[in-house]
Amino acid sequence: MVVDHGSVEHANRLFHALADATRREIVALTLTGEHSVSDLARRFPMSFAAVQKHVAVLEGAGLITKRRQGREQRVRGNADALREVHRLLDELAALWLGRLDRMAAVLAEPDPSDSDTADSGAADFSAADSDTADSDTTDSEPADSEPADGRERRA
Repeated sequence: MVVDHGSVEHANRLFHALADATRREIVALTLTGEHSVSDLARRFPMSFAAVQKHVAVLEGAGLITKRRQGREQRVRGNADALREVHRLLDELAALWLGRLDRMAAVLAEPDPSDSDTADSGAADFSAADSDTADSDTTDSEPADSEPADGRERRA
């Protein structure tokens, strides 16, 4: 698989931008219509400068576009960038589902080192375990004695 480093960097910027809940909310708001940065800043419990930084990260990733209208910076979401994120996630899902399918196939293959003697040993071990599992006592206290701390044994 040949990887284009420019596309990898772009994908990293997209996912980094969407990793923050505030930035995801800004994208959602700006997809419904254009907003000023000031309007966005009033919606969040942070400074105007902090919202400006979030907007800059989103713009750098191509998830929003900014334009100046008089003294205001107007922000609009970019639906094409979100479609690209969706496409990238689909590619990652297909890649990992393919890997999981191949791992399941390998795990489903019989192990050639297994033999009939190994199976009989496992059966003997299971039978020994079931005998000790039926006992209500621990190895440190015999069934007919009282616990070491002097408390009475409950039935």
